Amino acid sequence: MGTPQVIYVWLTAVFVACLLVADVVGIKLFRLEHRFADGTTWGVEHTCGMLTFPVTFMLTDLINEYYGKRGARRTTYIAFAMAALAFAVMNVALAMPRLDKPYNVSEEAFRAIFASARIMYVASLCAFLIGQLCDIAVFGIIKRLTGGRMIWLRATGSTLISQFVDSFFVSWIAFGIGRQVFPDPGTPPAPFDEILKIAATGYVLKAVLAVGITPVIYLGHGVLRTRFGMRPLPPE
Repeated sequence: MGTPQVIYVWLTAVFVACLLVADVVGIKLFRLEHRFADGTTWGVEHTCGMLTFPVTFMLTDLINEYYGKRGARRTTYIAFAMAALAFAVMNVALAMPRLDKPYNVSEEAFRAIFASARIMYVASLCAFLIGQLCDIAVFGIIKRLTGGRMIWLRATGSTLISQFVDSFFVSWIAFGIGRQVFPDPGTPPAPFDEILKIAATGYVLKAVLAVGITPVIYLGHGVLRTRFGMRPLPPE
């Protein structure tokens, strides 16, 4: 196996790991808060899935750049399949009878983590697939239009567009249509205007992260070019 193939395997492996971690820890929400001198505060609230999800933005662009649309789509399908496999195993584990011993995790604690987030997990997975395919397509279009120049434009531009799609679908499925398909009196579907607000909040954070990781994408290009002698594919 040559160097490009080995690197592709590693990039795909890291991509899959980041997606799985984001889906599992995404049940927890965080708040980062800053207090100003006048006593007012400003904070950012979102899911802990954002700890690793931005890494997938960067990896998608690197794989698309060096392995083309087919390579990027293959990585996306592999990640989707592995996340679906993990989801299936989680549900099998939920159905397994619990060993009634004091040293075993309680059924309530286990279900609180893995059962309560099933709709969000499915929503995130569906939005991921739609967003990724959109990102790959837009990346290729911008690369053709710019003749392979301006890495920052195709990397950031494709991410900004695809994450707009991702943010809308994950919010719509998780807080709207998902709760209609699986009704629960305790968690009714959110009004559509609220869904749009939730999507907008998530998108702003993803947009900031997309711009922030642009230097890392250039660093990745530099490593692949100077350390491994790889060259980007020409525009398809």
